[in-house]
Amino acid sequence: MVEVLSKISGARVVERCDRLGVQPFSDIKTGLFRAYLTPAHAATINTMVSWMSEAGMSTRLDAAANLIGRYEGNRPNAPALIIGSHVDSVFNAGRYDGPLGVMLGIECVEALHEQGRRLPFAIEVVAFGDEEGSRFPISMICSRAMAGTLTEQDLAVEDSAGRTPREVLQVFREWMYRPMSNIDPMTAAREPRDVLAYLETHIEQGPVLEAEGLSVGAVTGIAAQNRFDIVVKGMAAHAGTTTMQLRRDAMAGAAEMIMAIETIANEMGGDLVATVGRIELSPGSTNVIAKEVSFSLDVRSGGMNHRDTAAAAISEEMHKIAVRRGLKLELTKLQDLASSPCDKELTDLLETAMERAGHPRRALVSGAGHDAMVMSALCPTAMLFVRCAGGISHNPAEQVSIPDTQAALDVMLEFIDLLEARET
Repeated sequence: MVEVLSKISGARVVERCDRLGVQPFSDIKTGLFRAYLTPAHAATINTMVSWMSEAGMSTRLDAAANLIGRYEGNRPNAPALIIGSHVDSVFNAGRYDGPLGVMLGIECVEALHEQGRRLPFAIEVVAFGDEEGSRFPISMICSRAMAGTLTEQDLAVEDSAGRTPREVLQVFREWMYRPMSNIDPMTAAREPRDVLAYLETHIEQGPVLEAEGLSVGAVTGIAAQNRFDIVVKGMAAHAGTTTMQLRRDAMAGAAEMIMAIETIANEMGGDLVATVGRIELSPGSTNVIAKEVSFSLDVRSGGMNHRDTAAAAISEEMHKIAVRRGLKLELTKLQDLASSPCDKELTDLLETAMERAGHPRRALVSGAGHDAMVMSALCPTAMLFVRCAGGISHNPAEQVSIPDTQAALDVMLEFIDLLEARET
């Protein structure tokens, strides 16, 4: 077991996450919002570069603006264990969703560096710039770039100002202390031979660990996701003179569709969830019947067949509503992420590390999506969940305890020990 020195601790991990929860590391004055390729994202990376350097890592930015800190192994060009998570956030976010895993990775490397210890593999700590999809209508751009699954169609998406990722990267690189000579995310893909495995530590974002009184748990797999953009088109008309029977009200139609989504998800049951998290309407005037409404749809399940059956049922019902109301419906699939089992051998190793650190073996499935599900296309993956208070996430009330964070650090260091033994 690596001896953790006094300054290397779960307490410092939490303190650093808290430090990154306010301006200039947030794009809003009150609360936290850190989107991909914004000034707050740049400030976060520039600060993390110094923390990685202090921990003994060399640092670089890849062509997707992923920050990579590398701690070399005991032989040149050794494949790397990547320890990573994301540093972007949803609007009005908590401080630990994503950054906790990155800060824990830095602590692990600094513990090794303090002892002058090198392993038969390198360690790379990666801070992915986009996982949430808060700026562009798709998520996980950065891990997909690294895993080699990003497409040109993905990079054609636009933010609310009509700019593509490549266009925004042109501005972003001017804010960075580290040079970015290449800003084409399509060139950021890693070679499988250069990566040994991927480990991501993340808050659970659910109530299971807290309900069972556990600090940590090993993730066996991540649920499948679909993300859609839906546009409902009707006819704008005067709210005072158009009778109810003559209306083609896009907002009323969208409201019925959203209720149908909830009904179908409830009826199909199991672990299926369906969410409408964004809605916009036009022209948006008090005395005008809505002409057009757009909204998002996120459908998830641990089983792809269950997810796809639900998505098909929802689409069929929405089209029926549109026809009955004289509306036009446009449904575009933006994202299709398959369910992703974690590597069984690595998961077993992680559960053994939990035992060695004094915690019971506990495995669970993740309903939330994570970069690990994308990185599985590149290498074997493992995930460690950390208890969060009330299971609350994507909310300023998101909270982790210092003892639980220390527990995660201890488990990760044990995991590194076990992986070293396996690779020696």
